[in-house]
Amino acid sequence: MNRRHFLGSAALMAAASTVPFAVGSTASAAPSRARLLPPALKPGDTVALVSPSAATDEPLDLQLAREAMEALGLKVKVAPHLAARRGHLAGTDAERAGDLNAMFADREVKAIICARGGSGAARLLPLLDYGMIRRNPKILLGYSDITALHNALLSQAGLVSFHGPIGIGSWNSFNADQFRRVFFQREQMQYANSADKGDELVQRKNRTVTITGGKAQGELVGGNLSVLVALAGSPYLPDFSGKILFLEDVSEAPYRIDRMLSTLRLMGALDKVKGIIFGECTECDPGGGYGSLTLPQIFDDYFLPLKVPTYRGAMIGHIRQQFIVPVGGKVEMDADAGTFRMLEPVFAG
Repeated sequence: MNRRHFLGSAALMAAASTVPFAVGSTASAAPSRARLLPPALKPGDTVALVSPSAATDEPLDLQLAREAMEALGLKVKVAPHLAARRGHLAGTDAERAGDLNAMFADREVKAIICARGGSGAARLLPLLDYGMIRRNPKILLGYSDITALHNALLSQAGLVSFHGPIGIGSWNSFNADQFRRVFFQREQMQYANSADKGDELVQRKNRTVTITGGKAQGELVGGNLSVLVALAGSPYLPDFSGKILFLEDVSEAPYRIDRMLSTLRLMGALDKVKGIIFGECTECDPGGGYGSLTLPQIFDDYFLPLKVPTYRGAMIGHIRQQFIVPVGGKVEMDADAGTFRMLEPVFAG
């Protein structure tokens, strides 16, 4: 699932001025709005499956996504264009944005589950009705390309949303447990990597590495690095001041990670954060020989000079077992322990 082609869609944002804003849309370059918490979810509630990004070419995957939600004890409403296709996208921009707006407006729907990522969500940002969303806050769950939606909802509506598994992804026991604990039990989560050595003498899988030790508190912002950087210069990127930045990526060569972190540094974002949590960079190998900096070298170059608590290896990203984390939620991170925890409730009421 290479994110590289997503960056090309950033150029389409330049044409957004030719697309009228949805009625009630209030996109502006102002700092992030006051936080808005969604209502909690409970078994028996109705959730919507939507496709804001890429199309799904295997109908069985969408069926499995529905069955997974039902197995969690939820009712499912399918967005009208869930299985649509226009090129690589799940329908036209108007269709996909219309599905999102409709599901936020639908009083029966208590949460929105994004079927998949891929690319294309950023094309929808000028078409979302942020005023209506503020009046009808609800849970939105997804990751990867859904980073564009998380950041737009936070910057334009102040809405806390959730970075975690997509509908067609794996609903293994770890992910299902995260879902129940976060959404049903409203647990103020402590995010510590699974400690399972398997048959190894020492633990190799899910290891965290401290880059700069210490603790820090702040609201979480971030997501997929490629998608986040593609929002640079737009009004849909939240203010980074005093925030805890979390990042992940997939199928990006180290030189591209270097360039994207350079962009965040040049725009002043890195200098504003109070801490950094880097999840997994899956399939981000430099290849053979010594023609590339390694990821640890790149992280040291960009993160050590900041002198803020930083660690890598959190269970966030394109991996089978994923944390469900609140984008916009206040957390405390401990870079020495390689953990972070919620400091406040993330649901209204």
